[in-house]
Amino acid sequence: MERRLPPVVARLWGREIPSRRGPRPGLELDTVVGAAVRLADRDGLEGVTMSSLASELGVATMSLYRYVGSKEELLVVMADAATPEPPPINGRAWRPYLTGWTRANRDFLLQRPWLLTLGQHAPPLGPRTLRWLDRALAALESTGLSHAEGINITTTLTGYASRQAALTHAMTATTGTVSEEVGGLVEYGEILGAVLDPAEFPALDDAVRANAFGAAEVWIDDADFTFGLSLLLDGIEALIARKADDRPTPIVANP
Repeated sequence: MERRLPPVVARLWGREIPSRRGPRPGLELDTVVGAAVRLADRDGLEGVTMSSLASELGVATMSLYRYVGSKEELLVVMADAATPEPPPINGRAWRPYLTGWTRANRDFLLQRPWLLTLGQHAPPLGPRTLRWLDRALAALESTGLSHAEGINITTTLTGYASRQAALTHAMTATTGTVSEEVGGLVEYGEILGAVLDPAEFPALDDAVRANAFGAAEVWIDDADFTFGLSLLLDGIEALIARKADDRPTPIVANP
């Protein structure tokens, strides 16, 4: 028996059976979702409501439920529509490809920080988001790792890209009392130096006194991202090597 798809998945993949009842819809789903993405780009995710979207499209709010069953479904479809295509592999080995893949993942999240919130609620379901998973798994095919290990690696790299995008966005935001007062890593280190008790936070206090946060500020552009990513890729490389060492040596019969 064929599994019945959740309505939002059917919409994402064009598998929804059109209703024969009622008047024919006057819009396309792509038009509705495109308008919602424009609202999010302009006003943030909090600016996307069914009423604001209806106003943007010049239709009645209730008419939108012909295209998406709920606000939650709309957000899932928006996440897929706002995701760009993944980088092509173009014959690259797994490490250089995943380096570019993770960087591209971070970069589009920086361009649309509202996606950071959406990514926390559901696994990828649409064709665009799943193409990112597919390309990463394809890059790992020749490594000898299992499919499950490949998915775990992809999940880890996606999480790293998201955390780095969220951190960069938070450090560069200009709104909000706290971010205005902290300003950057130097100011952050100074605040920590004023409140830390060396007896309770000995290692962190030593790092603050050694100006570790001030030294790290020169990394803000890209080197901090590259450093952390290299650690992750080194771990993947070590896993590939360990798996290769664990493979049994083939027995060659004597001639």
